[in-house]
Amino acid sequence: MLKAVFKTIAFIAILFVMLYVGMNNPHAVDFRFPIAGWTDKKPIHASAALIYFAIFAVGLLAGTILTAGSGSRGGKKSFGKDK
Repeated sequence: MLKAVFKTIAFIAILFVMLYVGMNNPHAVDFRFPIAGWTDKKPIHASAALIYFAIFAVGLLAGTILTAGSGSRGGKKSFGKDK
């Protein structure tokens, strides 16, 4: 229970940082990501807050997928009793 509360508080803190960044960076910027290839020639022109949110969302989804994928072990767990 305490772990869930801590995770919720941490998530709210991260959302607050995103809100703060969005409020203080309304100007448009050019985003280049040369590894992707096409953004090196034609950069994405959007507000800094939107780009920050998009990068955060991609990282959150990747972390969720990696965390959810590590839970399956293929068998039932034994809780101290061997049968």
